[in-house]
Amino acid sequence: MSAALVYTIVLFLYILILFIIGLVSRKQMGGQAEDFYLGGRNTGAWVSSFAFVAAYFSSVVIIGGGGFGYKFGMATIWIGAINVLIGATLAWIVLGKKTREQTQELNAVTMPEFFAKRYKLPVLQVISAIIITVFMIVYNVSILKGMASILEVLMSISYFQGLLISGVIIIVYVTLGGYLAVVWTSFFQAWVMLFALILLTILTLAKVGGFSHAMAQLTAINQQYVQTPGLWGWSGLASYCLIVSFGVWGMPQLMTRFYSIKNVSVLRIGTILVTFGASMAVLPYLNGAISRILFPNLKNADLAIPYLVKMVMSPLGQAVFLTGVIAAGMSTFAAVLIICVSSLIKDLYEGGMKRKLDSKTHLKYARIASITIGILSMLVAIKPPAMILVLTAFSWAVIASANLWPFFFGLYQKTPSKNAALISMVGGSIIALVWLILRNPFGIHGFIPGVASSLILFVVVSLFTKNIDRNKMSDIVNK
Repeated sequence: MSAALVYTIVLFLYILILFIIGLVSRKQMGGQAEDFYLGGRNTGAWVSSFAFVAAYFSSVVIIGGGGFGYKFGMATIWIGAINVLIGATLAWIVLGKKTREQTQELNAVTMPEFFAKRYKLPVLQVISAIIITVFMIVYNVSILKGMASILEVLMSISYFQGLLISGVIIIVYVTLGGYLAVVWTSFFQAWVMLFALILLTILTLAKVGGFSHAMAQLTAINQQYVQTPGLWGWSGLASYCLIVSFGVWGMPQLMTRFYSIKNVSVLRIGTILVTFGASMAVLPYLNGAISRILFPNLKNADLAIPYLVKMVMSPLGQAVFLTGVIAAGMSTFAAVLIICVSSLIKDLYEGGMKRKLDSKTHLKYARIASITIGILSMLVAIKPPAMILVLTAFSWAVIASANLWPFFFGLYQKTPSKNAALISMVGGSIIALVWLILRNPFGIHGFIPGVASSLILFVVVSLFTKNIDRNKMSDIVNK
């Protein structure tokens, strides 16, 4: 049996499973808009935690992380390790319970809607929704590029054909089943990803003679490939660690997992499960670094993992890994697509333009938006402007700079300042974007000044507002 036929059979079976999940989810989904976006807030610990993992570690990490490992060496493993600690475990501990309780209390379905209701300032919903929609499309491009790259190398098809296959499948099952289709396919996909990465790591280490031998060979090529921070430098390494770890705290496609979880009592087991699942994040960077031994002169670092898979795996193994990458990309693209749709229809159209829709019309518009945003992302991805992880960091930096602190203080402050939230959101996102446009001066990524300025603005404006309120109270008492 030829390799191409093996790929086709395995991929066909996998896609068939996704369509079945989409159809079943469509039958189980209620007729309300909240059911399309949150699945009725009834997902359990196992599904929520592994759906979180699948949405977090997509083809961006598997292919893009491998590319960074190839380019900068073993120091990039720190990115995966910090992902586990801050982006997964700590996020579930710090944000999970508060998010679940307050979003239900406020009846908030989206992050922008949470801002509007928590701060009693509708313009926050509009600003946040615009930022999310625009920069999530940029993020979608990086996801599509990862899936198309693996299909291009393993199946010997064009990049465009790989892009078309990946995009169309996701658009169809999201349009069919909404959030339930996303979380259940993501749960299934997380296990496929985990198995594929473990298998690749075992075979790669065997190919180079084990871990210690691999380190010796990398040292011989360039000693900095096995040092921290190595070729990258502290500013670059620290920036990316924070972007794709702490940045999670402001990313709506991941925070939504807390909105939809059945109840707060399942968060404890969910935290354990998400820590286990997130541990897969270190493997792409490890494999990418080791692949330099086997392919020392790749012109495109993002192709390191695809070529590695083709070298060390049998056709069946390649098919399994191919499915794992497609699974990773699809789960995240689907999660992001749902967020973009909710931002457009619920936050901008209903919230911003005050056009209230009945449930049937809302679902119709949501499905049209799913198709439109999916196609737009595919068009941009035909000629992507940068490496996969670079695109991801760009989009995450702006979104997190806008959302992270208003979301955090909205959860933990008793009476958060609406003015602080507005100025923090606008100021942080603008500073991050300008810094990125200036190509990260001093080697510091735009995420750092964006999130730092957002925090400073929130705190300063909050203190200033409290002083004004205190003075007003004093005047009232004196009168």
